[in-house]
Amino acid sequence: MKLSKLIVVLATLCFSSAQAENLSIATGGTGGVYYPMGGGLAAVLSKYIPNMSATAEVTGGSVDNLNLIGTGKPYVGFSMADAAKDAQMGEGKFANKKVDLRTLLVLYPNLMHVVTVESTGIKTMKDLKGKRVSTGAPGSATEIMAFRELEAAGLDKDKDVKRERLSVAESVNAIKDRKIDAFFWVGGLPTAAVTDLANSPGMKIVMIDNADEVAAMNKKYGNLYFPTVIPKTIYSGMAKDNKVAAVANILVVNANMSDAEAYQIVKTIFDHKLDLVRTHQEYINVTLENQKTKSTPVAYHPGALKYFKEKKLNLN
Repeated sequence: MKLSKLIVVLATLCFSSAQAENLSIATGGTGGVYYPMGGGLAAVLSKYIPNMSATAEVTGGSVDNLNLIGTGKPYVGFSMADAAKDAQMGEGKFANKKVDLRTLLVLYPNLMHVVTVESTGIKTMKDLKGKRVSTGAPGSATEIMAFRELEAAGLDKDKDVKRERLSVAESVNAIKDRKIDAFFWVGGLPTAAVTDLANSPGMKIVMIDNADEVAAMNKKYGNLYFPTVIPKTIYSGMAKDNKVAAVANILVVNANMSDAEAYQIVKTIFDHKLDLVRTHQEYINVTLENQKTKSTPVAYHPGALKYFKEKKLNLN
């Protein structure tokens, strides 16, 4: 009798193991916001969804994440709305390779940081002309938005700036070493690497206003961007509030994800939001209301819509 019970237990364990769902969270570089948020999300999903094992992956950012989702493998990815729209339409960096995407959640606004230090003398977007500027890592949505910002400011990305393609962490190190004069970074608040620069001895951070470029960007690329402010209290040494362009940041998956799995992920995020806020404060912006006000250009997954319907939120 004892032997038969043991056989049943072992068989059950084998079956459970076979049913385990491995899920990858495509994030970004270690100096940004996607990475800690992705690590927190992986931990929460693994803890609270039975038989799910989620792990966070370091990537180049939105473009890399969308390409990974395009493989059809079990990925959840962080992305800026503009990059996701390009992927869905097969445009820009996704020319001739459309990605069949669905939105799980609108997360938080990504704010465009145009960062320099006082010693460069750069005070406006126009002052970037002729300077050494990083426009973001290859495979990042920072690069997409930086190009659009430069264009809207009347600058040619190839002719008017000496362009580098660095991650936010690499950009900060390059500024410290005087190898570049300024960098673009689009992300949440605060971004660890920018905080590091602001707190560096002998460096006085300068944040360049870039909200005036929003109208021209929306005219050409669709109504994706909106003006907002990085308060001067966010980064040490800021002289004033920074007027910036912003874009919604979304969590996306391949359309082939099952309705049940998409529903579980969205429900778990809302049910255990406090656990997620402890990993990064931007999770505080994940609200039902923001699903309506911070719109996504990519249709919601039916599994996500099922959860919102349960919460009496109508997105149709």
